[in-house]
Amino acid sequence: MATKTIVCKFGGTSLASAEQFRKVKEIIQADSARRIVVASAPGKRFDEDIKVTDLLIDCCGRAQRGEDYTAVLQTIQNRFQQIIDELGVSMDLESEMNGIRQHLEAGPEIAYMVSRGEYLNSMILAQYLGFTFVDPAWCVCFDEDGVLDAAMTQRTMGAALKPLHGAVVAGFYGADSAGAIRTFSRGGSDITGSLAARAISADLYENWTDVSGLLAADPRIVNEPRTVDYLSYRELRTLSYMGASVLHSDAVRPAARVGIPINIRNTNRPQDAGTMIVGQLPEGRKNAVITGVAGRRGMSVIQVEKVMVSDGAGFSARMLDILKNRGIPFEQCLTGIDTISLVIRSDRLDACKTELLEEIRSTLHPDTLNVKENLSMIAVVGEAESGYRNATVRVLKALTDAGIEINTINQGAGSLNLLIGVAEDRYQDAIRAVYSVLG
Repeated sequence: MATKTIVCKFGGTSLASAEQFRKVKEIIQADSARRIVVASAPGKRFDEDIKVTDLLIDCCGRAQRGEDYTAVLQTIQNRFQQIIDELGVSMDLESEMNGIRQHLEAGPEIAYMVSRGEYLNSMILAQYLGFTFVDPAWCVCFDEDGVLDAAMTQRTMGAALKPLHGAVVAGFYGADSAGAIRTFSRGGSDITGSLAARAISADLYENWTDVSGLLAADPRIVNEPRTVDYLSYRELRTLSYMGASVLHSDAVRPAARVGIPINIRNTNRPQDAGTMIVGQLPEGRKNAVITGVAGRRGMSVIQVEKVMVSDGAGFSARMLDILKNRGIPFEQCLTGIDTISLVIRSDRLDACKTELLEEIRSTLHPDTLNVKENLSMIAVVGEAESGYRNATVRVLKALTDAGIEINTINQGAGSLNLLIGVAEDRYQDAIRAVYSVLG
């Protein structure tokens, strides 16, 4: 059955200039099903350029410190005015900028300021397309702690968008019940797009960026890695979380819950099919045993050893409570009969490492306690129901043949889902070694 409704999100590079706006308009007009558009703030136009969001952060910081911010604010206004003038749209930018100036003078709040890039860019795009502008402060709902209220958001976004035949929604932010602006983490416009797709039960969520889909490895490390045609929601979440930056990892969940396919496309090469993220492959397509590899540097591992720790009443829970009470999230927890190993981002550990280790010693009385630092984690994923055991052997052999020591390893059940810890100075070598056995 033909696609009836498409939600399409365009990233910062796709909307960085008037020239890019024109490309976006051509894409939208090429398919009448593309009736809901989610827009990011203007990104970089060239390598040395500065993203508008970063300019807004700078402007807000200067205002909070009592420093002169007028030059930075004028730079922001000039960026938007140039787009308006080159597109020939009618918009009172000066009035909008006066509102921002009043906010800065009254007491700047970072969430409000960083949201203005999406807000203004979306207003311009709506005018240019002849669509209705939808401010997500009306329909993307957060609670008083800044946590997304997904159920309320689904109802309010659905009510706002379903009656419209053409709408532009600003990405990245919403508001709480008091009307205060709240934001997702950077890249959160992807989440707004996924929420919109779910709210209107879209047939497809297109995420338009500056690459023709998800690559099987980092092109800065592997020369010309292949593009992945299809992959599962789970694979995408794992690869995105571990460093594949084409899509925000939290953007998968809303669409995946109701089975909406996600298509990653290239604004500059709309003829490319891109990558399709689905719950189930189309009939006749075969799963790749190994889909892709990604990784993160800057990891540390806390290793706790105590004889028969697995028999100790609540030992693991008490260990995790220590981290929870200190607000330290962990990436992995690996357990054995006598050991617990916790993988933690080094930047989250550095500030309290000495105190944390002392608390573990005094509370749990381990036989040994040590920290391995300067590690990186490599994620290897695949969805084939058979062959993944052989693939695991191939991956480990490739690392061994390259002389790369494996510090930690964690394997999921049922399909290929390997998380491997290696020394940080061998990170790129490990990525290349794993990519060499992809297939």
